[in-house]
Amino acid sequence: MGSMTVTSPRGRTEMIKPDGSPVRVLVVDDEASLAELMSMTLRYEGWDVRSAGDGAGALRSAREFRPDAVVLDVKLPDMDGIAVLGRLRAELPQVPVLFLMAGDAVEDRIAGLTAGGDDYVTKPFGLEEVVARLRGLIRRSGTAAVRSESALAVGDLTLDEDSHEVSRGGESIHLTATEFELLRFLMRNPRRVLSKAQILDRVWSYDFGGQANVVELYISYLRRKIDAGRSPMIHTRRGAGYLIKPGE
Repeated sequence: MGSMTVTSPRGRTEMIKPDGSPVRVLVVDDEASLAELMSMTLRYEGWDVRSAGDGAGALRSAREFRPDAVVLDVKLPDMDGIAVLGRLRAELPQVPVLFLMAGDAVEDRIAGLTAGGDDYVTKPFGLEEVVARLRGLIRRSGTAAVRSESALAVGDLTLDEDSHEVSRGGESIHLTATEFELLRFLMRNPRRVLSKAQILDRVWSYDFGGQANVVELYISYLRRKIDAGRSPMIHTRRGAGYLIKPGE
């Protein structure tokens, strides 16, 4: 198989789908130890991974798992990887496919890309190269976006603390400065009930005295923008405060 490297440290960014669920990758290779190494590395990226050792298993898994990307060895015991690609694409026309190929098989590379493979790596390869190629394919396919460390996410709601961009389910949401600060405080404490006093102290930085209803007012503003027409995320715990959690 040649030299393998398992160093794939997570960097400062991760990929997230619009609904907040992990990216799904199907790894197809008949060499079990290699498939396990790749799967372990991709799980370290926070992705949901399944593996298959032959073409029939790959097609069965693809139907059940609906992967967002496929890593596919050209040489499989039961059928050619090119044939597997053709049948995969019949069911999942847009799924990006990264081929694994022998370094000296130029004709395989040409055939693979002509057949519709999106990219390839040649053996021996480092696992970090597989991750980098997959990230590029997934980003270009529009399946998932890169989320930086400055981004908060609760379910399909994301908030970038640097750019001040907010979106739910991939749709951009415009907030005023105060609405943004309130949402940021809620999202930094998902599923935790925050009292009006805590919110006033953190978002408005001073005690409103009898003006605590300003919190209710801004919660109602946020609900109109975040929850309107969608599964509610902002909840009231009567007598206790407010919390945010993923929609049902």
